[in-house]
Amino acid sequence: MFPRPLTPLAAPKSAETLGRTPRRAPLGRARAGLGGPPLLLPSMLMFAVIVASSGLLLMIERGILSEMKPLPLHPPSHKGAAWSGTDPKPRGLSLDAGDSDLQVREDIRNRTLRAVCGQPGMPRDPWDLPVGQRRTLLRHILVLAGVLNNVDVRLKMDHRSDLVFLADLRPEEIRYRLQHYFKFLFVRDPLERLLSAYRNKFGEIREYQQRYGAEIVRRYRAGAGPSPAGDDVTFPEFLRYLVDEDPEHMNEHWMPVYHLCQPCAVHYDFVGSYERLEADANQVLEWVRAPPHVRFPARQAWYRPASPESLHYHLCNVPRALLQDVLPKYILDFSLFAYPLPNVTKEACHQ
Repeated sequence: MFPRPLTPLAAPKSAETLGRTPRRAPLGRARAGLGGPPLLLPSMLMFAVIVASSGLLLMIERGILSEMKPLPLHPPSHKGAAWSGTDPKPRGLSLDAGDSDLQVREDIRNRTLRAVCGQPGMPRDPWDLPVGQRRTLLRHILVLAGVLNNVDVRLKMDHRSDLVFLADLRPEEIRYRLQHYFKFLFVRDPLERLLSAYRNKFGEIREYQQRYGAEIVRRYRAGAGPSPAGDDVTFPEFLRYLVDEDPEHMNEHWMPVYHLCQPCAVHYDFVGSYERLEADANQVLEWVRAPPHVRFPARQAWYRPASPESLHYHLCNVPRALLQDVLPKYILDFSLFAYPLPNVTKEACHQ
């Protein structure tokens, strides 16, 4: 978050720091548990209509973009003096004029968020949320006001001691920042995010192997024994664990972004994406008047993130029934942020 006179409010601390083409209609049924009776997901019909409408919008706008420049999705960057609280409320950042796919995807995302969050009964601010959901949200929104002026770009910040979360503030301070600060959120393809969390947490971090990995192996691997190391969890085992977990009580690194960041209760001024992480992050920094020396850090040469290709490989080796149980838990992330459901047909997996 940054204050309206451009000092940031919080970017939610998500799993990645934390779409594409039209997608198939979302899966309409989930199971109450393994072997349980199928339950109709709430509002699935509404999402099916939204997804279908988004696909039509994509086709229409692709056809006219070459002839007509669309209205800007976001106001142009302010030049000169820092933005004052009397300026119009921002609605995001302008995208590259030549990237029509990104423009359309951003438009679909904005329209979908407005349509879903405008429905009766949806939360309008954090105090409309149940206590547990509100606590989770406030614990993961970073208040960046004043931080960027003092940041040492050579060092990695310690989230536990260097930064302030909304949960650290009094209710009136929280309300003021939610009303007056610039708020932004970054999202990622839901399944790619899960694969990234799986590879990082269970492949590299001993704490996660002991806390979660050992329990997953005990639950889902026959003959695992009473004290598994938890350092060899398979991706299907991880997905089975997610099927049995309540999304509202998941670890932040695989909790659905909808539950973690509550995009209806918090009116984010900009929703960036992992696919454009460096460009979007640097645009945000420019827009909030960050000091010139503060830029989004370059990716280390050795880092190999989860990619669409590696995700496709892993998903094609997951039982279809298991994937059908996992997807409904993340359907709001797919729908709200305009990500397509995976294509794991036999034809696609044999390519």
